[in-house]
Amino acid sequence: MNVFIIGIGLIGGSYARDIRQIRPGCRIFGIDADPEHLQQALSMDLIDEAATYRDLEKADLVLVSIPVDALVRELPVILDCIGEQTLVLDAGSTKNLVCKAVEDHDNRRNFLACHPIAGTEFSGPSAAISGLYQGKTNIICEVEKTAFKLQERALDLFRDLGMRIRYMNPDAHDKHIAYVSHLSHISSFMLGKTVIEKEKNERDIFDMAGSGFESTVRLAKSSPAMWTPIFRQNKDYILEILNEYIANLEGFKAQMLADDFDGIYREMDNTNKIREILDGIPLNKVK
Repeated sequence: MNVFIIGIGLIGGSYARDIRQIRPGCRIFGIDADPEHLQQALSMDLIDEAATYRDLEKADLVLVSIPVDALVRELPVILDCIGEQTLVLDAGSTKNLVCKAVEDHDNRRNFLACHPIAGTEFSGPSAAISGLYQGKTNIICEVEKTAFKLQERALDLFRDLGMRIRYMNPDAHDKHIAYVSHLSHISSFMLGKTVIEKEKNERDIFDMAGSGFESTVRLAKSSPAMWTPIFRQNKDYILEILNEYIANLEGFKAQMLADDFDGIYREMDNTNKIREILDGIPLNKVK
C-alpha cells in the first residue's frame, strides 16, 4: 500500500508511526511545504521518500494534515491528481469550508472529511508520537458523499488505529468543536498573555507557576500558524461562544464585587459536574 502524508507534523507524523505498525509493508511518502520537515521526517523514519503532487496518482491512501486555510486551497488540487481508487482523508479542525471547497469536484467520492480529536500542544515531525489516536474520537462529516468501498477502507483503518467514530454534519461539527476545543485554546492564549503582560519577571513566573497554571496555559504553546486559520474559518461560532464566555466572566466578577461567595460556591459546585462527563474520556500519556 502506498500511503501519502501531506503535512508531516504532529498529526501526520503520528499517523505515519501507527500506520507503519498496523500495515506492515506499506510505503509511506511525505509531502510538506517545509523542506526541513521532510528531511527530519526522513531521518526519523516517519516516511520512506519525499514526494510531490505528481506522484499522487499511485497513492492508495492520502492523509492531508495541513492548516485549514491551506487545506481549503489545496484539497481540490490534490483531488485533481489522484487515481480512481485513491482514498483521501483530512484532519482539519473546521469542516464547513473544507466540505464546500470540494462539493462539486469530480473526485468528491474519493474524499472522506474527518477530524480526529487528538493532539498535543507541540508541532512538527519531532512531535509525532505512537498511539496518539488510540481511544480517541474521529468525527466524520458527509459520509454519504464518499464511495462506499472507500468508506469501508477508511473505517478499517480507524478501527485498527483504535479510534471511535462519530458522524456529524459540517455545521454541527463546527459549532460543537468551537465550544470544546476552540474556546479552550483562546482561553489558554489569553491567560498566557495576561500573565506575561503583568508578571514581567520570567523567573518569578517559572518559580511560582503551579500545576494548575501549567495545565491551564499548556495550549498557549500551540502553533499560531495552525490556530489563526481555525479562528478565521470558525469566526461566527467562536464569536457566539465568546459572548457567552464573557457573560459568565462578567457574572463571576459581579458576584465578587457583591461579596456573593455563597453564589460563587454554588456556581463552582454545579460546574464540578463536568468531572462526571470527563472521567469517561481517556487521555494520552505523552512520552
